[in-house]
Amino acid sequence: MVCPGPEGEGRALTKIPIKRALISVYDKTGLTDLARALDGAGVEIVSTGSTAAAIGAAGVPVTRVEDVTGFPECLGGRVKTLHPAVHAGLLADQRQPAHREQLGERGIAPFELLVSNLYPFEETVASGATAEECVEQIDIGGPAMVRAAAKNHANVAVVTDPSMYAAATEAVAGGGFTLAQRRRLAARAYANTARYDAAVASWFASVYAPDGTAAETGWPDVVAALWSRQEVLRYGENPHQRAALYLGTGRAPGIAGADQVHGKAMSYNNYVDAAAAWRAAFEFTEPCVAIIKHSNPCGIAVGADLADAHRKAHASDPVSAYGGVIAANGPVTAALAAQIAEIFTEVVVAPGFEPAAKELLTAKKSLRLLSCPPPERAAAAPIEWRQLDGGLLMQSADLLDAPGDDPATWELKAGPVASGEVMADLIFAWRACRSVKSNAILIATGGATVGVGMGQVNRVDSARLAVTRSGERARGAVAASDAFFPFPDGLQVLAGAGVNAIVEPGGSVRDDEVVQAAADAGVSLYFTSARHFFH
Repeated sequence: MVCPGPEGEGRALTKIPIKRALISVYDKTGLTDLARALDGAGVEIVSTGSTAAAIGAAGVPVTRVEDVTGFPECLGGRVKTLHPAVHAGLLADQRQPAHREQLGERGIAPFELLVSNLYPFEETVASGATAEECVEQIDIGGPAMVRAAAKNHANVAVVTDPSMYAAATEAVAGGGFTLAQRRRLAARAYANTARYDAAVASWFASVYAPDGTAAETGWPDVVAALWSRQEVLRYGENPHQRAALYLGTGRAPGIAGADQVHGKAMSYNNYVDAAAAWRAAFEFTEPCVAIIKHSNPCGIAVGADLADAHRKAHASDPVSAYGGVIAANGPVTAALAAQIAEIFTEVVVAPGFEPAAKELLTAKKSLRLLSCPPPERAAAAPIEWRQLDGGLLMQSADLLDAPGDDPATWELKAGPVASGEVMADLIFAWRACRSVKSNAILIATGGATVGVGMGQVNRVDSARLAVTRSGERARGAVAASDAFFPFPDGLQVLAGAGVNAIVEPGGSVRDDEVVQAAADAGVSLYFTSARHFFH
């Protein structure tokens, strides 16, 4: 079999037997079992510091690295492996006579295996450690060895994670790693060091040593991240587009890391809609169900329980709900599952599924069920990224945490003071409106949407769409607008349909005209001073 690729040159894909291994790890998980397996296969083990001590304590013969270099570890362990006797052994290309000759002249034996993992820098930062402690956890020798072995993968296999030890043990017993295996190990090694460097670079730029602008604004001058492929999707937004799902390192998994417990493979659009549904459902602490289609809600409702919430959400727009994505902010019950089973649905995502609910829903072969933990509520708003041609936009996530999101701060501008029941619906509508694409108008009653207008290029058209979808249900209902009414016409459309209370940010140069239109119609109008565009 001929090896393709840059180092092929007609060379067969033969295995390289492992005769000598260098082991230097911070994470000691599985270390002694690996060392025993290597020793049992006749592999000479060279190791450093606490790693060597752990191997020796397990009764496995080990050569300390200082006995190889002739130079003791120093500076509290900062310098152990940064020596030609180590790096020449990792970098020597044994296919080249000159390399073999130089190793012989200098009495250096080559390595065929490196096992190394790095200091826990990310974990140290996340723990709230001091800056000095974080700096101390920046590994120098480890990444240097890993990169060296990965570069010389034609001769050396590099193992960077305890999860790979079983495969390494099997390969050593089977005569070594193939070139294809060493390439994959090298790729993982470089991904590992890239992630490590990205974490260090981002921390330095944003926390430890920001430039003047970054210090003033809180935005780093350098942003680095690594994304790992989770799965290849059948296609993208449309069948002619290619697509894959990636997980971000150091980020909460969210929908991307949800556990699919049943159904066909998730599509690109399934993931997009599931994320939108999840966001909408968890705007509320009471039982809530959101039904999403093309990233917009067909219905959102809260209820006495999830089955009640689903009935109300589905009734909002049953035509659009066909083929939608459903999210619940609590475990799916048998009662909720029985209702969902009667409607064609693409995806159901929830924190869990009761056994009876799972039995009902798994009878639907194509229905996708995702189990996903509730979203984390961080002390600070997470950062959102949006890719542009040639660049990236970053912003703090839009959460319902602006001062104007507290109903106690709302200002009544026209009409009578809302009753308790009306105010409850206004609060619901304001929270639900944040999940609607701008321009957004949401009509609600009884803790449920009855008409949603979204994504229009002017607000009056969104108001007309919401009214059309509501029909007679608009009478006596309330409405929320994600941004101010630039003219009275949008409010007048809602008032003409019978909406009796409206909440909106205010802030238009024509606010006086809008307020007057509300007063003329006898509509209670509240200003929040907070806006929630969602493009």
